[in-house]
Amino acid sequence: MALYPDELIQEICERNDIVDVIGQYVKLTRKGSSLFGLCPFHNEKTGSFSVSPDKQMYYCFGCHAGGTVLTFIREYEKYSFREAVEYLADRAGIALPTVEQSPEEKHKADLRSRLLEINKEAAKYYYFLLRNSKDQKGYEYLKRRGLSDETINGFGLGYAGISRNNLYAYLKNKGFKDEELNGAGLFHYDERKGFGDKFWNRVMFPIMDVNKHVIGFGGRVMGDGEPKYLNSPETMVFDKGRNLFGLHIAKSSRKDYLILCEGYMDVISLHQAGFDCAVASLGTAFTQGQAFLLKKYTSNVYLSYDSDDAGVNAALRALPILKSVGIQGRIIDMRPYKDPDEFIKNLGAEEYEKRIKEAKNGFLFSIEVLERQYDLTDPDGKTRFFNEVGKKLLSFEDEMERNNYIEAVAEKYMVSAESLKSKVAGFALSGIKPEEERVPIKSGINRKKKDGLVESQKLLLTWLVEEKGLYKQLKDYIAPEDFTSTLYKQVAVLLFGQLEEGSVNPGRIANQFENEEDQREIAGIFNARLENVDSRDDKIKAIKETLYKLKENRINTAEEDMETTDVACLQKLIEDKKNLEKYKDIRIYLE
Repeated sequence: MALYPDELIQEICERNDIVDVIGQYVKLTRKGSSLFGLCPFHNEKTGSFSVSPDKQMYYCFGCHAGGTVLTFIREYEKYSFREAVEYLADRAGIALPTVEQSPEEKHKADLRSRLLEINKEAAKYYYFLLRNSKDQKGYEYLKRRGLSDETINGFGLGYAGISRNNLYAYLKNKGFKDEELNGAGLFHYDERKGFGDKFWNRVMFPIMDVNKHVIGFGGRVMGDGEPKYLNSPETMVFDKGRNLFGLHIAKSSRKDYLILCEGYMDVISLHQAGFDCAVASLGTAFTQGQAFLLKKYTSNVYLSYDSDDAGVNAALRALPILKSVGIQGRIIDMRPYKDPDEFIKNLGAEEYEKRIKEAKNGFLFSIEVLERQYDLTDPDGKTRFFNEVGKKLLSFEDEMERNNYIEAVAEKYMVSAESLKSKVAGFALSGIKPEEERVPIKSGINRKKKDGLVESQKLLLTWLVEEKGLYKQLKDYIAPEDFTSTLYKQVAVLLFGQLEEGSVNPGRIANQFENEEDQREIAGIFNARLENVDSRDDKIKAIKETLYKLKENRINTAEEDMETTDVACLQKLIEDKKNLEKYKDIRIYLE
């Protein structure tokens, strides 16, 4: 039994335009009838993520994520079906009827709640050990790092003692079950030895979400053990790519900017020095999900990464990610010190404030880093440098913005702005891509890997949606039974019904399937592409060939299944084979 009536789900989705909703998470740029951006479900540099206002669907040609506005909210926010419906209903101002949770939903919600309780209890346990353990090296380490008791308490810092199963015993005593503990990311499990604490002999940094729930931990080993820093794995409540350390405090800062760091101690040292707007990624490379999280609170982000080569490279990777969501990042120069923690200890908060005011424009910083690779006193080196600069300048799609940067670069390096502008224009005309772009994933069919028949079915269903008037020309030749799988038949029935009524909405079709995998597949069905089809004549030819394939397959399947004594079926089969060639001669017109 459905949780909510289909009509209500449709109304909720139709009152939440997919472009408006996804536009809160992904920066979209219109290209033809669709909008494109960087996919939030996998890392990429060239946008292969499409959103179709007409179809009310999204689809990534790279990782093949796809579906409706409801699917997107479920996947991005990690919501259950019910939670996603409630979110979208609330957004649209639609009152939902009271319904009870299904057993599966209740189990999932209860488990999530228990995992948060486990993390909360673990944080309390580590916090207690820091002050009350006989082994005081965790507390002594933090004091040596210059942290006050107020700062230690404010971040809830703790200590995982030398014992390797005390936390497990403590939580079992609190009534938590092994099934729950196994999903918390705090323990190792061995069939012979059972559960053992993942964190021991480490200073512990609780990681909180923006609502101040403890969702994971980072641990710094005491002594020379490896790894130096250990983080919780991802769990039902902990997504590293969509959370930031310290944001639960920084979001309330009165400053109009946020500072992005690499390490937990950098964030804590900056907060103690008065910069309560500092945050850090969680042991992984900076992600677009984190960029969108920052965008919710500010449009001004200062990168305070390590000043060594690794830190510089990390900053260069983060800058285009920030830009993709509309944030122009700036770089804080901390030389001669390695990181914010060292800088604050040696030069203090006042000098750090000066460095913020002197922070470098992110693009100009990338040009300075590029400059280090060339000898600008050598004419050949200088030419090659400006060739690379020209390619980088291609990344600015807005003409005024691009010209502003051309002038800034020209002024800094004392060259003619006109000659630099001419170089950039020459690269654009020759089809050269910006230096940071990779070759986009092709959106067409990889015939070596995919079943050609399945792709033919996708193409035909896509064309029936995109080409107005095509269905009227083909309706006497095609039927849902021409499609091979149950899902494709169901989609065809629903689509043909819409086409008969003259109101086509693929998103409405997808919403009739509650299973996310079905919705993903349906998004792929309505976003099929055929390479090397450049003209109307090419497409007409492809449509005829596709129709022929479907009919030929249906005949072959019927022949395989037919009983040899069934004379009527045999006669029909002979007649169908005679008529097969006519599908190549159908007259088709495209608008």
